[in-house]
Amino acid sequence: MNSSIASREEWLVARKQLLSKEKELTKLQDEVSRQRRELPRVRVEKEYIFDTPDGKRTLAELFGGRSQLIVYHFMLAPGRKEGCVGCSFFADHVDGPNLHLAHHDVTFVAVARAPLAEIEAYKGRMGWRFPWVSSFGSDFNYDYHVSFTPDDLARGKVFYNYQITQSPLEDLHGTSVFFKDETGAVFHTYSTYARGGEWGLGAYRFLDLTPKGRNETGPNHTLTDWVRHHDRYDADGFVDPTGRWVPAQGTAPCCKSLTSSSVE
Repeated sequence: MNSSIASREEWLVARKQLLSKEKELTKLQDEVSRQRRELPRVRVEKEYIFDTPDGKRTLAELFGGRSQLIVYHFMLAPGRKEGCVGCSFFADHVDGPNLHLAHHDVTFVAVARAPLAEIEAYKGRMGWRFPWVSSFGSDFNYDYHVSFTPDDLARGKVFYNYQITQSPLEDLHGTSVFFKDETGAVFHTYSTYARGGEWGLGAYRFLDLTPKGRNETGPNHTLTDWVRHHDRYDADGFVDPTGRWVPAQGTAPCCKSLTSSSVE
């Protein structure tokens, strides 16, 4: 943080100069959103089956009677028991807006490769209400380039965020958007990955207003420097660069109860 001290009049001049840039950014965001809506659509021919609390469902059935579907690819592999702090941070932002999305022709659903029982256990621990289904045994996450086979990882190169890159993990995060027309045909319209996922992080929008900004000044210079599972801010431990919680030596790896007074 590097800021000078000014009079109110000097501050107003500088603030109005910045306002012009903010307006440019708003107009640019509007234009990018317009172009996003005009991207060509790809018909989804493959049938994907998901495990849900209400039984097996196809991709078309996940729309829940609406025409637009947002799928968040949550990093929760089979056996992992809990998600990374980044995906969990994102999930903390969903339930409030989702109430309104559901009344505006948009369905939101999270998808992970973990079996449904593991998803339900973690979802219950965190107190989330949004729909979350399992693609366990399905090609869905692989076809949308957020999950990688052991052979992919052994080669050290994966296709992610529209380029060949390295990944130390079997799953990464992303968002995919689908549209269902009046005939019931499903189309893939958009996917975004990596920092493209910041669209859902309202906490960042607040931090970007503050003097210290995101203040990610730790060893990783990412949200792993400060974000924790929301039931762990008072727990001893740290988050490694992959987003996984590492308990302090000699402490139990499990979380505190969601009903603990430590929950923010």
